[in-house]
Amino acid sequence: MVSAWDQPAPELNGDLGRSDLLSWSPEECVNWMRKLGQPDYRGDQLFRGIHQQRWSRWSQFSIFPEDLRTALAGQGNIDFPVITLNQSSQDGSTKHVFKLRDGLEVEGVFMPYPNRITLCLSSQVGCAMGCTFCATGDMGIKRNLTAGEMIGQVLGMLEHHRYKTTGRPTDTPLNIVFMGMGEPLHNLDHVMKSFHLLSHPKGLGISAKRITLSTSGLVPGIDRLGTYSPRPKLAVSLNGSQDDYRSKIMPVNRVWNLSALKESILRFPLGPREWITLEYVLLKNITDRPSDMQGLLRFAHDIPCKINLIPFNPHEGSGFETPSESRISQCCQILAQTGLIVSVRRSRGQDIAGACGQLVREED
Repeated sequence: MVSAWDQPAPELNGDLGRSDLLSWSPEECVNWMRKLGQPDYRGDQLFRGIHQQRWSRWSQFSIFPEDLRTALAGQGNIDFPVITLNQSSQDGSTKHVFKLRDGLEVEGVFMPYPNRITLCLSSQVGCAMGCTFCATGDMGIKRNLTAGEMIGQVLGMLEHHRYKTTGRPTDTPLNIVFMGMGEPLHNLDHVMKSFHLLSHPKGLGISAKRITLSTSGLVPGIDRLGTYSPRPKLAVSLNGSQDDYRSKIMPVNRVWNLSALKESILRFPLGPREWITLEYVLLKNITDRPSDMQGLLRFAHDIPCKINLIPFNPHEGSGFETPSESRISQCCQILAQTGLIVSVRRSRGQDIAGACGQLVREED
C-alpha cells in the first residue's frame, strides 16, 4: 500500500543563493578547494572551522588568505539559521525559533541536565503525519529541512549557550534527538547526512549512541534505517496499544497498523546491548487505562525495549488532558512488575510550549 507519507516532502528551493556549506562533508569541502586550485588541507580547515570552531562569517577564517575568503564568500553560504526568539523555561531549558533562508521558521530546544546536554532538533517545517495530540501536526507539511539546516540548529544553539567542545573526555556529553517538528523518516536522506556530519571525528564527533531518531511508525522508513551502519538509535512513538484508537489519534496506523509496526521492529537489526525505545503518551481516560497497559505489554513482548511513558503536554485546542499522578504511577506499576524497563519522561519546557508535541510555528 502506498501512502502520501511515502512521497518526498517538498525541498528547499535550490535557487535561493549560494551553496549551503553546512551540508557538506569533509570530502566535499576538499573537492571544492581542489576546484579552486587550493591544497586539500584547506578543505579540512573549512570543515573544522564550521563544525568545531562554529565560524559563521568568512571574516573569522583568518587562516585563509584574504583573496580566498573573498572567493569563498561569493560562492558558499556558512550562515547559521537566524535565532529570532529565545524562550527560557523554569527548568533551565530554552526553546529557540530559527528563521530559515526562505523565511520559514522551525523550533529547537536546548535542555541542560546535571550530567549531559540534550538538543532536540526539527527535521521538517511542519509535519505530514497529522497526530491529533501534537500541535506540530496541525501545521501540515511545508517542506523538508536540509542537512545543513539541521546542523545549523545544533551549531546555533551551542554558540548561543557558549557550549565549548575540546574533544576531551571531561567535556559535558552532548545528546541529539530528532524529536522536534517533523517526521525524521519522511526526510531520511537529509537526516542521515546530518547524522554523519554530527558524528564525524573532524566535526563535533558525537557518538552514534548519543543520537536518537523518533518516528511515528513509518514502516518502510524503519526498514530503510536498518540498512545503515552506523545509525541513530531508534525510538518509536507508539501512543496507543489498540488499533481502533491508535488509528484515530495517529493516522499512520491506518496504513501500517500495530501488527505491521511490530514486525518491522522485530526485523530491525540490533547490536549487543541495543534496544528500541517505545514512547507512549498518556492521555487521560484514553490511553492510560489498565487495559491499555495490558495491550502495551502484549506489543512489547519479544521486543528488546525500554518504555518511556510521557504524560500529555497540554496545548490549546487539543481536547486532551494529562492523567493524575496516581494514574501515571499505576501505569508504571503494571508495566514494571513484568520486568520491563519503564521510565516516566517529564518533558522539559512545558511552560514555554517547548515540550514533546508542543512545537508549532504559525504563519503571520
